[in-house]
Amino acid sequence: MNRQIEGGGVTEAQWAASAWLQTLPFGSAATLFGDARRLVVVSPHPDDEVLACGGLMALAHHAGLPVTVVSVTDGEACYPHHPAWSPERLRVARAAELDDALRCLGLASAARIAWHIGDGAVTASEAWIGEQLADLLQPDDLVLAPWRFDGHPDHEAVARACVQAGTARGAAVKEYPVWGWHWLDPAAAATAWASARRYALDDALVDSKRDAIQQFLTQTGAVEGLECEPILPAAVLQRFERNYEVVIG
Repeated sequence: MNRQIEGGGVTEAQWAASAWLQTLPFGSAATLFGDARRLVVVSPHPDDEVLACGGLMALAHHAGLPVTVVSVTDGEACYPHHPAWSPERLRVARAAELDDALRCLGLASAARIAWHIGDGAVTASEAWIGEQLADLLQPDDLVLAPWRFDGHPDHEAVARACVQAGTARGAAVKEYPVWGWHWLDPAAAATAWASARRYALDDALVDSKRDAIQQFLTQTGAVEGLECEPILPAAVLQRFERNYEVVIG
């Protein structure tokens, strides 16, 4: 598989036409949460967690399950050649955007942890991240981590650290794709995501998630002084505005 995040990627229309996705079984959020006493969502950058599993985070909260959100980086390196949006400015803006997004999902009270690892440099800190996770996790936690083959080195390093720490601590780890939707051939999904399930979101939650995603102004391009294609153009956002979310494992 060519795990390159480039160009327009696989369109949402192509995914919608995929026989695999059309027939992917639905799982129950209650079954996913099981006997967990906490949901820990580990995100490489502030927005990955909302894009991929914001709905499940909200469902967990509504079910009375405490939610902890771990931001590994501040996402400050997304526009390296645009002086109007320096790393320092992006670091502050993206933290505020995540605050607003979580509020839209009813998660203003969620526990927050930020490790401030350099955006784009997570692989070099993978061992340290694993140590921090081993200290954080408990055997009755459910961990949502990026897909270990997501195509972005930060995502994959975080995933490996989560799997290693989860195994060591006896915590269940499930994975969420973000950039996998961009480059994976839908015809290969049945193999790559063999253990995936869909989790339904009702109309109200879809609307709340859409509102949450729109809080990431720096990523959608809804800010002044951004003279390039945003990280999350409309074609990318469509993948995360469905009435379900997909979790692997």
